[in-house]
Amino acid sequence: MASSLPPRSSYLNAGTARREMGFKVTPRRNVLSAINNGEANGGAPSAPAEGGGGGAEAVPVVEFSGREDVEGLLAEKMKGKSKNDYKGRVEQMSDYIKKLRACIRWYMELEDGYLFEQEKLRGAMDAENTRHTELGNESKPLFILYRLADLVGRKIEPFSAIIFIDRILVAEAQLSNAIKELKAANLDLTRRCEFLEESFNREKSEKVIAVESYEKEKQERESAESSRDVLTVDLERVTHDAKRFSEQLKMVQDTNKRLQEYNTSLQQYNSNLQADASKSGETISKLQKEKSAMMETMATLRECNNSISSQLESSRASQQEAIRVKEELRKEVECLRAELKQVRDDRDHSVAQLNNLNIELADCKEQIGKSSKECESLSTKVSALEETCNTQQEQIQTFQKQLAVATQKLKLADVTAIEAMTGYEEQKEKIKYLEERLAHAESQIVEGDELRKKLHNTILELKGNIRVFCRVRPLLRFDGDSNGPEGASISFPTSVESTGRAIDLMNQGQKLSFSYDKVFDHSASQEDVFVEISQLVQSALDGYKVCIFAYGQTGSGKTYTMMGRPGIDQKGIIPRSLEQIFKTSQSLESQGWEYSMQASMLEIYNETIRDLLAPGRPNSFEMTPSKQYTIKHDSHGNTTVSDLTIIDVFSIADVTTLLEKASQSRSVGKTQMNEHSSRSHFVFTLKISGANESTGQHVQGVLNLIDLAGSERLAKSGSTGDRLKETQSINKSLSALSDVIFAIAKGEDHVPFRNSKLTYLLQPCLGGDSKTLMFVNISPEASSVGETVCSLRFASRVNACEIGIPRRQTQARSFDSRLSYG
Repeated sequence: MASSLPPRSSYLNAGTARREMGFKVTPRRNVLSAINNGEANGGAPSAPAEGGGGGAEAVPVVEFSGREDVEGLLAEKMKGKSKNDYKGRVEQMSDYIKKLRACIRWYMELEDGYLFEQEKLRGAMDAENTRHTELGNESKPLFILYRLADLVGRKIEPFSAIIFIDRILVAEAQLSNAIKELKAANLDLTRRCEFLEESFNREKSEKVIAVESYEKEKQERESAESSRDVLTVDLERVTHDAKRFSEQLKMVQDTNKRLQEYNTSLQQYNSNLQADASKSGETISKLQKEKSAMMETMATLRECNNSISSQLESSRASQQEAIRVKEELRKEVECLRAELKQVRDDRDHSVAQLNNLNIELADCKEQIGKSSKECESLSTKVSALEETCNTQQEQIQTFQKQLAVATQKLKLADVTAIEAMTGYEEQKEKIKYLEERLAHAESQIVEGDELRKKLHNTILELKGNIRVFCRVRPLLRFDGDSNGPEGASISFPTSVESTGRAIDLMNQGQKLSFSYDKVFDHSASQEDVFVEISQLVQSALDGYKVCIFAYGQTGSGKTYTMMGRPGIDQKGIIPRSLEQIFKTSQSLESQGWEYSMQASMLEIYNETIRDLLAPGRPNSFEMTPSKQYTIKHDSHGNTTVSDLTIIDVFSIADVTTLLEKASQSRSVGKTQMNEHSSRSHFVFTLKISGANESTGQHVQGVLNLIDLAGSERLAKSGSTGDRLKETQSINKSLSALSDVIFAIAKGEDHVPFRNSKLTYLLQPCLGGDSKTLMFVNISPEASSVGETVCSLRFASRVNACEIGIPRRQTQARSFDSRLSYG
């Protein structure tokens, strides 16, 4: 019987019991580890997805670690590239359905694993229950054994019975311990089974939710497939349309490819400049506020200065009076001192006489007895001398009192003079301090104004507009009254915002106001005009294309503005610009810059180009040109004129000689409106090439200075014959210029640059590749009010044209035999 009992070690722990019962806990797996076209748990490869067929795509490997991953998959939303990207959404829906199938497959495998584990646990429980029953049955023979031992105790030896009973007791104790261990294992297995049942129920509910979600997704997939069929038809139609636009797309892509790098750098540069412009605007507003405060301070200082000046004048008058009184007192004191000296001398002389008389008196006393008459005489003399001495002593005392009074007055006068001088010095120092503050405030105002101008120019360059300056010609002796019968009058606003930038025109009782970048009245000098454009001229040395042209009616001062007259103060923009360029280029030589310059001059006369520097050119404009000059534009934005004479210039003297030669060759005629009227458009071009060997930088700049022929009315000019033809040609070219400006202002795709030689030559200047400035010159005559209004309106349209931001040419290019016009 003892041999039928199991060994004691088999009941020591529940884990060993579970292993003996064959119970094995299935480890938790990654969700889709068996669905990546492989085998699951060493089994056969997983089946392909529904509807996949032999050529279906492999299901992507998706791993689930628990309920959170499943909920994340269920919460995933379909997103297309756009609202109408149905194709992308259908593709995402297909992938999502594959993932859901894999998830359901994982749930099924997990459920099978749980069922299998549950069956194993149930089998283990049944085995344990059976084993427990058997052990309970084995306890009955022990009771019978006890009974038998009790009944037949007499037949068994006592010692053997004791040993047998001990063995029975030991076996019973072991059995009791085994029963307790089995009960504990049974309780643990019961709890494990309950936990697995709860997990199974939870997984089952999740499976139901997943199945419902799968059904929903399946319906959505069917709907998406139907939408996909419709979209496929639309896609075919769109594909057909895309093929039709492929050539245009290639052209746009090529253009975008060329402009992409430039646009990126330009946007960065523009953003920096806009930030600088905003800071500059804040600086301008701050400077304007400071200017207003300084103006108020200046007014206060002027009032204080006037008050101090009046006080100073009063002090000066008081000082002069004190000096005069002091001088009088000084003279009086000198007189008193002289009189005192004389009195003292007289007193000393009297004392000496008195001493002599005393001596004589002594002698007389010695001789008193000699003669009484002599004694009486001497007594009389002594009395007289004593009286004289007393009188002189009284005079001396009087003079001493007067001297003391005069000395006191002199001291007071000295104190007054010192106080006056001290006050004068204080007032002088205060005036000097106020004058220094006034000069400093004025210098700050000037600097602020200069900074405002520079910032304003920078903002205009950022805007890309054509800058416009207006200049009013002064009245000449042969002009009529500016307030003539037509009632025209020109005035200039004086407000802070409009000073130097606006002009008002009264025409028949109607006030017309115009604003430009700068307005010069009739008192402006040539130097004042050039100062405003000097920075623009400097840009040509920096590698930019610069164009300055003068527009206006005949006799409004265009040629005077551009060319000027003989004399230092009368020089125009062209000679002053060249002087600045040569002077600046020489100063830059110390920084390693070397410049070479080429000049050319031409005129457009009756829509014909004439070379003003051609060798042997006649001075008569009636001559027919021997060459046909052609204007050409290259892909880099450079303009050339074929067969045009190009001359290297090295100094201002060289250019002056060329200007004199061109002036002699230019077409000029006399009309009723102007005795020396320009009958052609004059174009001066200077090409500047600079190189800095130390930095390796090369720049190419172009300076175009243009004096346009003046517009005029046939009725007023009185032109006939050739002059009539010239007038018609001039008006036609200027009309073409107006058409170009109107087209640019309206932003039209086609700009008629080819309508005239002038506009075709100016195409780079008006097309956004140049810094362009226009002078509109007007006449103050009342008889010219119509032309003045037209010129000002045209200038306003020009100022509103946005032609873009010019580019700086910093790459070296080889010299061409023909000059570039920008």
